[in-house]
Amino acid sequence: MLPENISAADIIEQAIRARLTARAKRPLVVGVCGSQGSGKSTVCKTLAERFTQAGCKVANLSIDDLYLPLADREKLAKHVHPLLGTRGVPGTHDTKLGVHTLHALAHGGPVPLPRFDKARDDRRPKEEWDVVEGPVDLVLLEGWCVGTRPQTLGALDQPVNQLEANEDVGGRWRRYVNDALASEYQSLFAKFDVLVLLAAPSFDVVLKWRTQQEHELRAKSAGRGSKVMSDAEIARFIQHYERLTRHTLIEMPGRADLVIRLSPERTVLGHVANPV
Repeated sequence: MLPENISAADIIEQAIRARLTARAKRPLVVGVCGSQGSGKSTVCKTLAERFTQAGCKVANLSIDDLYLPLADREKLAKHVHPLLGTRGVPGTHDTKLGVHTLHALAHGGPVPLPRFDKARDDRRPKEEWDVVEGPVDLVLLEGWCVGTRPQTLGALDQPVNQLEANEDVGGRWRRYVNDALASEYQSLFAKFDVLVLLAAPSFDVVLKWRTQQEHELRAKSAGRGSKVMSDAEIARFIQHYERLTRHTLIEMPGRADLVIRLSPERTVLGHVANPV
């Protein structure tokens, strides 16, 4: 029986505290995976605040902060596949920057934390990045595909939605994404000490969650000339992530260190800690 009103942050905090007490003299790196709109950014912000107040040095990152700059994604769209112009899927992040940042956070001195401006769809100038003093005690890295493993080649054959059927007829885009996930992304994910999955009840609720998320961004960015999406654009946008989101919900629960099942309202239905 779950305690009344327990949150995902409460559950993850308990798991982190147990690991922090036994950690080696290096940061504890926690990966938090969850679909768009699942609340993973809010959860990690809450965790960062709690552990900072407890006297820990914390670095809070999103895999979104590692997006390639717009100009680089435009080159991918031109030379590899047009769908790579849209941020988000494996192949559109600078994973080497992620690995470098995690390495730097284990050592002394100021460490710039990459930051991305979604409203403008481009990386922020480096002078606008946050800076933390290393070495830190805890690193939180959240993202929709954090810790995800690639699919088998045979699983790529059939399109999963209209976007793939109409705009990736030969499967070149999804193969490029899967190849990137199988290589450079696994080097980044191998740095995790703890992998947490915020498991949506199904992919069907993701559109609702993602639409709510964009409405909040629209309200914050009003009057700034930002590139906030319309509801129709969101519906198309999430199709870029449908394949791997569905795959993750099937594949990851059996191996993640901690799985937290969410309701359509994002309340906690239950959680499972897999053996280490």
